[in-house]
Amino acid sequence: PPAREIPRAPRHKHRATGGRRNIHQKKRKFEMGRPAVLCKIGAKRVRAVRCRGGNMKYRGLRIDAGNFAWGSEKCTKKVRILDVVYNSTSNEFVRTKTLTKNSIVQIDAQPYLQWYMKKFGVDLRKKSKKGAKDAKDAKEAKDAKEEPEEKKNRHVIFKLKAREAKQKLDPAVEEQFQSGRLLASIASRPGQSGRCDGYILEGEELVFYKRKLEKKKKQ
Repeated sequence: PPAREIPRAPRHKHRATGGRRNIHQKKRKFEMGRPAVLCKIGAKRVRAVRCRGGNMKYRGLRIDAGNFAWGSEKCTKKVRILDVVYNSTSNEFVRTKTLTKNSIVQIDAQPYLQWYMKKFGVDLRKKSKKGAKDAKDAKEAKDAKEEPEEKKNRHVIFKLKAREAKQKLDPAVEEQFQSGRLLASIASRPGQSGRCDGYILEGEELVFYKRKLEKKKKQ
């Protein structure tokens, strides 16, 4: 339908007492609304819309990637959006994989793994737990020796070790790196800006949404 058919004026509504209003003027262009976009995951498709005052809005119809910040590490990477897992508004948005502000999505962890490896010299996928068997550790160490590693000078090795010694990583975030997917929240408005940017969930917020997802699985 034409955009003029979605008014934001209250003239069509009933009075507080329940009585009908007499409509004394027509719809005005400055009162118009537009249909919801309901941006989906897919190959990037953005349309420009001219708005009041010559301003522009960018309608994200399909988006498959965005810039996501890892707040505690001060690291931002452009990553693929893999799936929508939770939306407080409606489960229908999860079923249809609709991207809205504050949707909880799964993103690709690979760019962050590479960055962490470069900065701290630690592969988060291979990081063994404290309760691991000695034999398994020895085998992994042997395999690591056999693999041709990038040569690092003594200064770089000591620098990486010093960084790792001071480093503290949230166990809940570290656990997600094993699967290669991270939970993140969308902070931008894809239907208004044509972008899908956000941040990785950490701390209490991550615990909160994990609890929500577990509850949803049980239902």
